[in-house]
Amino acid sequence: MAEYDAAVEEVELDAARVEAIRDAVERGDSGEVSRLLEPLHAADIADLLEQISGAERRDLLTLWSGEIDGDVLSELDETIREEVIESLPPEVVAEAVRDLDTDDVVDILEDLEAPAQGKILDALELVDRVAVEQAMSFPEGSAGRLMQREVVVAPEHWTVGDAIDYLRKAKSLPDQFYHVILVDPRMKPLGYVTLGRMLSARRDVRLKDIEEDSFRTVKATEEEEEVAYIFNQYHLISCPVVDENDRLVGVITIDDAMNVLDEEHEEDMLLLAGVGEEASVLDGPIATVRQRLPWLVVNLFTASISAFVISRFEATIAALVALAAVMPIVASTGGIAGTQSLAVAVRALATRDLTRSNARRVVLREVTAGAINGVALALILGLAGTLVLGDPWLGLVLALAMITNQVVAAFGGVMVPLTLERMGLDPALASGTFVTTLTDVMGYLAFLGLATMVLL
Repeated sequence: MAEYDAAVEEVELDAARVEAIRDAVERGDSGEVSRLLEPLHAADIADLLEQISGAERRDLLTLWSGEIDGDVLSELDETIREEVIESLPPEVVAEAVRDLDTDDVVDILEDLEAPAQGKILDALELVDRVAVEQAMSFPEGSAGRLMQREVVVAPEHWTVGDAIDYLRKAKSLPDQFYHVILVDPRMKPLGYVTLGRMLSARRDVRLKDIEEDSFRTVKATEEEEEVAYIFNQYHLISCPVVDENDRLVGVITIDDAMNVLDEEHEEDMLLLAGVGEEASVLDGPIATVRQRLPWLVVNLFTASISAFVISRFEATIAALVALAAVMPIVASTGGIAGTQSLAVAVRALATRDLTRSNARRVVLREVTAGAINGVALALILGLAGTLVLGDPWLGLVLALAMITNQVVAAFGGVMVPLTLERMGLDPALASGTFVTTLTDVMGYLAFLGLATMVLL
């Protein structure tokens, strides 16, 4: 294979670079591996480790382990992160996590087993270890787990000059921060000032006079989904976190909040598909079966309901064989319509655009839209049934069944997730299975029931 020229090509993880790295690993050329990996972003290196096989990953880490850093570990998918950490020498792990913010260390620890967690904690300096352990003491999925302990604070009576002098003399500051948080003597946050406004103000201006209107705080025990909603709703860049006594314990930044939104969206999509909220293409066959088989078994039982409904109309189907050929049209079209309404409803619940106060209006809108769609489809299907099958009465049955099932699909697509949400369950949980079952059963029932009344 021709040598890949890292200096000439654009620095990105393309197929050519991946093959060049694989080739270098196979040859055991550590220098070439380092040359190819060095210009890549940590996220690209993590993607590479996820794409290659387990054997290639171990060989690559053996050749390059001394240069891996905490950002790479933080970007790795949790399904292989523990494997990577176990493959690294303790001193490499220690060096890799030493410069990470506490929120990134906590994010790594959450998905590891106890032995691997101990390996990370032992690598930290005492003050950092205490901060991480305190963060880990908060409930999983809470703001306390999401926050970073490194914050920049200033007394409320300071001027811009006082703050700038303090920042210049500080021995260590967070790698990224957007606000200077104003606190009282009891460390209760009172407001914050953006770096931009502070640097553009005169030195004698009081920080209190240039506070941001967007200031708000969240409790450390607040659920991370609520935190992400607050960031998105009020366009926050960072948000102080307080304990039960309203004392400052950390800060959450926008990148972490957006990660939560992304994860929630991903979980909803996976749950709607019935594959489990933690499914990944990196999972092994056994893990994949465990995630999917329970939902397939549930679907097996729900599909049996449709089979039972059909069996009640054996005489009708025997008398009019053509019914067997066309009845799936009504059910499948209803299933698609139900999925459309369901996707909109689940997303609206997640963003809080669908609430108890406007639920009736949204349901009415969906049912009205379903009825209109049903009429449009009924005209097409009724005409086709009349022309193709030569029976206008069969065309009428198809049309009426289509309208009925479209209305049912629209209603169920909204009401199923709403019902689950009011029961305190994830609105995406099994909604797809329930809605599909509803549209199948009602589609067959409406079509075969009407056929029995009209055609026999």
